[in-house]
Amino acid sequence: MKILVLNGSPKRDKSDTMHITRAFLEGMKEAVLQDIHIINTIDQHIEYCTGCFSCMQNGGTCIHNDDMKAILEEILDSDLLLFNFPLYCYGMPASLKVLMDRTLPLSSMAMQKVGDRYEHVGQADFSHLKYLMICGCGFPNSRRNFEAAVMQFKLCFPGDHTIITVPESPMFNAPEAAVVTVPRLELIKQAGRQYAEKGEIGASLLAEITSPMIPEDQYAAIVNSDV
Repeated sequence: MKILVLNGSPKRDKSDTMHITRAFLEGMKEAVLQDIHIINTIDQHIEYCTGCFSCMQNGGTCIHNDDMKAILEEILDSDLLLFNFPLYCYGMPASLKVLMDRTLPLSSMAMQKVGDRYEHVGQADFSHLKYLMICGCGFPNSRRNFEAAVMQFKLCFPGDHTIITVPESPMFNAPEAAVVTVPRLELIKQAGRQYAEKGEIGASLLAEITSPMIPEDQYAAIVNSDV
């Protein structure tokens, strides 16, 4: 399987959320050999979409000549797109959002009804792609935090998608928290193996992974003590 990781964290490989993604990928590699390429979106030259729709009318050619052309080619050549990002203002960081905006050349202006909504007809075949979102946040729980990012991801990729949201993610960069983070990363590796073997993660395992690692009030007290 060819996996393209789009890392939206400005911290690159030092991202809190990348600890989760690396553990997941390690689990996948334990099950089946994987071809993995990581793109740090903060390092890419990607211009803002101007909404001119030129790309949707002339076979996918954008007015901008930047890194996005090669990224689109790699997206179409992949089997799994893994979106790794920390929660910024209840959504994805700007460098990843601009990349998402610039995937417009994959669609045409024509629309078709799919279920109870309309979608743009594709200009490229990406029916083979699977989509995975791994998102961490610094709050002690998931309630009223991840909903906007999750809904956007589901609307953008209504097909074969899997979503992992993890609260208290700064703990993964804290060595003193190893007593709880190491067991959690083992569960995430288990999820990666399961995903590689079955194409999905069991509901009970996913619920355990996405739960707080320590009590919410204890986590909040630790964070506030450093303020």
